[in-house]
Amino acid sequence: MSFDHPRRRFIGRIGQLFTAIAAAKWAPQITLAQSRQDTMFAYVGSFTSEDRGARGDGINVYRVDPVSGDWEHIQSVGDLVNPSFLARDRSGRFLYSAHADMDYATAFAIEPTSGHLTLLNRQGTGGTNGVHLAVDASNSFLVVSNYASGSMAVLPLNEDGSLAPLSDLVTLSGSPGPHPTEQQSSHPHHNPFDPQGGFFIVPDKGLDAVFVFRLDPENGTLIPADVPSVATQAGAAPRHADFHPTLPHAYVINELDSTMAVYEYDTTTGALEQIQLLSTLPDGFTARNTTAEVWVHPSGRFLYGSNRGHNSIVGYAIDQSSGRLEPIGWTPTGGQTPRYFGLDPSGSRLYACNQNDHNIVTFMVDQATGTLTPRATMSPSECSRRC
Repeated sequence: MSFDHPRRRFIGRIGQLFTAIAAAKWAPQITLAQSRQDTMFAYVGSFTSEDRGARGDGINVYRVDPVSGDWEHIQSVGDLVNPSFLARDRSGRFLYSAHADMDYATAFAIEPTSGHLTLLNRQGTGGTNGVHLAVDASNSFLVVSNYASGSMAVLPLNEDGSLAPLSDLVTLSGSPGPHPTEQQSSHPHHNPFDPQGGFFIVPDKGLDAVFVFRLDPENGTLIPADVPSVATQAGAAPRHADFHPTLPHAYVINELDSTMAVYEYDTTTGALEQIQLLSTLPDGFTARNTTAEVWVHPSGRFLYGSNRGHNSIVGYAIDQSSGRLEPIGWTPTGGQTPRYFGLDPSGSRLYACNQNDHNIVTFMVDQATGTLTPRATMSPSECSRRC
């Protein structure tokens, strides 16, 4: 699922973009794109393969009323295998998809008035199980995290938006974490660019490390930062990250130990230094839990993370001088296993995708306190009726 959002720095002439990660068997990931002030489109990816117990049918496109928040289904793009994470380019003219369990990425053209997608091409990523992708600041390259094969791929973007063959492929190396099944090898899970576009970071779930790279815009090669990586706690399994829009801080959610890490971030060197570590769970909760997504509110005042097990969104207030966090509270997501959630461009709505209940729940965000209030739920049956 992906939305148009300035905080992810996918800023183009026809709008701004928010992107995210695979979320639900029906609707894992949303990208929302705003082509005019009164028109916004949501692009919803899904798992489709039977071995994942999936119910999805590809990518579905919705027109979103920016005032009421109501969704109207306008297109289904089928014949796709697990289009689990979506990202727009910085011009807002093209959409790209990673494909869970597969070894390629796909490019689509976006018709600016209708929001409809047209398939452009498919290109190999040099690895398997792509879980995240992002376009660089020059709008010339797509970076993809290959989860299963532990590598980072770079695909040049042609002028027509199609994908060219690989310009670089880097295998991540290090010592696996202690978990016997989840950390047997490198598993890069996310590769967001910083607000300045100079570096991107890669939380590696398998190696208990956060890598830092910059991309050479001349030839599309990856260059490790002066300090190539920073270690997390053993068994933490860093999964996703987000940057503060103005402060020099990054926030990394750790999947297996259910923690949120705060890092000081040097924008000139890419260096990371952990300064705070908090639980994503309330006191007294002892059942099994893993985390998934993390988002900084566009205002920079709040941070959110998702708990799978506790089935909640945890909210934190961000200190505007230190970047440190103070818990706001925990909001049930209205379903089980919130694999993905994201904020709309204004930061007024949060969309939680509950994987095991196959629904998307809309929450209103209190702009003063950061608290969440449920507003509406969309299920697969509703989608079918709208189709």
